[in-house]
Amino acid sequence: MFGYVVAAKDGLTDEQFRRYRACYCGLCHALRDRFGQACRMTLNYDMTFLILLLSSLYEPEEQSGESRCAAHPAKAQAFWKNEITDYAADMNVALSYYKLMDDARDDGSRLKESTARLLEKGYAQIKERWPEQCAAIESELSALSRLEEQNDPVPDRGAACFGRLMAAVFRWKEDRWTPYVCETAFWLGELIYLEDAAVDMEKDVRRGRYNPLCAMWGETRPLRDCEPLLMMTAANCMAAFDRLPLVQDGDILKNILLSGVWSRYHQARLRQERPSEDAQA
Repeated sequence: MFGYVVAAKDGLTDEQFRRYRACYCGLCHALRDRFGQACRMTLNYDMTFLILLLSSLYEPEEQSGESRCAAHPAKAQAFWKNEITDYAADMNVALSYYKLMDDARDDGSRLKESTARLLEKGYAQIKERWPEQCAAIESELSALSRLEEQNDPVPDRGAACFGRLMAAVFRWKEDRWTPYVCETAFWLGELIYLEDAAVDMEKDVRRGRYNPLCAMWGETRPLRDCEPLLMMTAANCMAAFDRLPLVQDGDILKNILLSGVWSRYHQARLRQERPSEDAQA
């Protein structure tokens, strides 16, 4: 379920997009510095949202600069990072480890299993640093696996599992804002889970895999039928988000929640509906 929490570039100014990219590059630096070069392969934009949200809320001191890397050897790339970036790197590796292990079980892929093994040492360190977060990840993914095995017909149950997982991942510290941070992350997790189920309906049926929406309806349906449920979940997420006193990077965060997080769903719906539109033309 990676790849949904991204920015919509067209809705950002050049300055905002540079800051967003520099945050992502800072996460890449943190992965390398904390876990070695191999762990940079787990890099994704999803945890960039976590960094931006918590950094906007707590405004820790930032370290910035420019550097070249294997992905960009010709031109130095700007980056910035802080203590939250290090936390996000830990959560990035923890989530990637369990995703690889889960995919290996589903696909019987030795490659994914061996890749997960490369992350084991790093994950062991993370588990010592953040035992509550790692316990929640393990517990909620196990609960999700049981729901899949039972072909559970209630999507809310699986969505709640992933919502609780995301809430735990975003629980960096305890203070007056923590309930709102966790509530935002919970509804974001539910939205990701339901979007992923919607986008993958046809593929899951072809491969004989569990899909909570198909289990509920007993069939695949057009993506437009999923929109009311997704919109309600997104509205709950924004209601929690709006309670947070966010100024720095607030426009980037809103861009992600209001536009970017919908990108894969809208692309899938466009692909699904385009053939019928072309036939009518």
